[in-house]
Amino acid sequence: MRRLAVLLLVAGLGVVTLLVLRQGIGAVWHALTAIGWWGFALICLSHLVLIGLMGWAWQILLPRDQGLPLRFFFWARLVRDSGAEILPLSQLGGFAMGARAATLFGMSGTLAAASTVVDVTMEMFAQLAFTALGLCLLAQARPEAPLVMPSGVAVLAMLAAAITFVAVQRRGLSLLERITGHLLGDWAKTGLSLGIVEQEIRAIYARPARAILCMAVHLVCWLGTALETWLALWLMGFPIHVTAVLAIESLLYAARSVAFAVPNALGLQEGAYILLGGLFGLAPETVLALSLLKRGRDLTIGAPALLFWQSIEARRALSAKAAAARDPSPRRLDAASLIDRR
Repeated sequence: MRRLAVLLLVAGLGVVTLLVLRQGIGAVWHALTAIGWWGFALICLSHLVLIGLMGWAWQILLPRDQGLPLRFFFWARLVRDSGAEILPLSQLGGFAMGARAATLFGMSGTLAAASTVVDVTMEMFAQLAFTALGLCLLAQARPEAPLVMPSGVAVLAMLAAAITFVAVQRRGLSLLERITGHLLGDWAKTGLSLGIVEQEIRAIYARPARAILCMAVHLVCWLGTALETWLALWLMGFPIHVTAVLAIESLLYAARSVAFAVPNALGLQEGAYILLGGLFGLAPETVLALSLLKRGRDLTIGAPALLFWQSIEARRALSAKAAAARDPSPRRLDAASLIDRR
């Protein structure tokens, strides 16, 4: 699986390089630098606001007695997105990192895994609504576009997959075990029970108002991504109607979700931007610059977050090692027990 991820990553880098060379490095660079440093800072700030809203959507799912502040969820969501966007991982890898980061500040492993599964599910349904809106806008603006019919079929397939995913969470223990295994990682070896994770998931769904509010906030966030893209294009000197941006972004992220196994959607994002942007009069070098701008934004925001997360993990590992060195009694007890068994 890792070998496949590396191959897809290399292929994606090759596609991006070929696309940039084909459109001309100078033209792409000119479009990219047109935004300026202040414009780039504004885009990064707007994205951080969206991450904060997504963290709030996650927080909504948990009962009030958890007493976990919003900054806790903002941090965990930042780690989740950073891992998925700048590391050579699939989206599942980002989910696992976000759940792991949540445990570093007091959330139990089972609750982190369960709430991540439900949060991802609600975000998936919100994305379906966002994609359906974009598809309607595309059909209205460009009814002759060959993408309309395949996109409609894809939306129906995604809806069926989302419904199946919910059913699996409530009934399918074997597949749920695989999902939580990805999210829990090594925690699964420390005695965490699948039954407890399932109970946590059912407890979250037992508060349907909170789940619906979580989905509504995620829908606002999806709409916010389109507004952020519209702002980026405007700052770059390429104003375009906001409805066109909604259509482009919704179908772009739908394509990214379908190809979730491609690390960072390298190559796929750039190709989709060229295809979709061309339907609304955007030049290939413009949308390539937009894609590179987004990748630069993710790197600027995500790299410090991941470095900080790794420093916390390193300190915890060193503390655990020092504690084990100071008190080696558990190891002696284990050896004694092995002798007794013999």
